[in-house]
Amino acid sequence: MVGCLAVSRRLRFARRLALLGLAFAAFWPALASAQQAHAVPLPREVIVTIDNFSFNPPELTVPPGTVVTWVNRDDIPHTVVAAGKSFRSRALDTDDRFSITFASVGDFVYFCSLHPHMTGTVKVRGAAEAPAAASRATGPAP
Repeated sequence: MVGCLAVSRRLRFARRLALLGLAFAAFWPALASAQQAHAVPLPREVIVTIDNFSFNPPELTVPPGTVVTWVNRDDIPHTVVAAGKSFRSRALDTDDRFSITFASVGDFVYFCSLHPHMTGTVKVRGAAEAPAAASRATGPAP
């Protein structure tokens, strides 16, 4: 009789464990999607190279929150200056970088203050249109 009680307890335990496993399996997709919904997307980075007295690409379209990094591949210094003066780099020597996070939608025209014929545009497009502004992410002070 004692052996039968032990087997009966094991069966009840196995059934409860199986039910718990089924419940977990049923709710797992909902838990996983809830975690994904609360995940914060990492900022996207786009590189603009400065080479042969030009910005490449000269125009780009990005979503809000994108970090744009300019890298000077030329042998002479260049700057990155917004036409509206919302951002300005110091003189960038070869392989120096300057980064800005574009937080709001709008068109941001920029140029090299040392060589004004060098121009470019960052177009920030998103679902909600807001006043255009750029915020400094990283980069040397002017």
